[in-house]
Amino acid sequence: MPAMLKIAIEPDEKFGGLLMAWWDGQGAARVFEHEGDALLMERAMGSGTGAGMGSLLEMALSGRDDEASRIICHAVARLHAPRDRPLPDLVPLAHWFRELAPAAEKQGGMLKVCAATAHELLASPQDIVVLHGDIHHGNILDFGSRGWLAIDPKRLTGERGFDYANLFCNPELATVAAPGRLVRQLDVVVEAAGLERRRLLQWIMAYAGLSAAWFLGDGDRVAAEADLAVARLAAAELASVSGE
Repeated sequence: MPAMLKIAIEPDEKFGGLLMAWWDGQGAARVFEHEGDALLMERAMGSGTGAGMGSLLEMALSGRDDEASRIICHAVARLHAPRDRPLPDLVPLAHWFRELAPAAEKQGGMLKVCAATAHELLASPQDIVVLHGDIHHGNILDFGSRGWLAIDPKRLTGERGFDYANLFCNPELATVAAPGRLVRQLDVVVEAAGLERRRLLQWIMAYAGLSAAWFLGDGDRVAAEADLAVARLAAAELASVSGE
């Protein structure tokens, strides 16, 4: 059967392989064998595999954004479902956000608003699950008869709303800041994932701020500003929701 061998270079990738094995093919690619840094897993061979052939990114960019978001929400829900087996080694979501506050203190502005929002969310978590940690259009692939499944997790644990935030921030999706896109996808994701609208907007702001902080740490101000543009859109919509 078609398979792919992945050799982990970064520690997070190695631990992500353990999480892939823990999911046992439910919502994620099936793991055949894993040892040390090596992971032998099921290969995506469906018609939606690869750019230009119906991948979720291609789908979202060609007028089927709603459909792509619903597919991702369905896959994420399968990942979040409880398993009756011991948990792998996981990273608390608060630790994942550790670089946001220092960056916000240094940069100020919208980044500081994002950091305050993240602090509020992390101080009162809801619906704690095992998180993928890097859900975007390129990490959900078409596995044919087995459906759309996840790859490349970051092995986190925390509030499930976090895993949906990058649908609104994915830098590979050129339309993330297009007029009306955030509000439209907010409607789709709130319905498909059963999330509370206001809290999802807060997670979008928190995630966008964290991503911007990472980009600033790498010296990429252009990418950071793209994230902050999404954060501003989410903040404006949050103000509208709160004022209702």
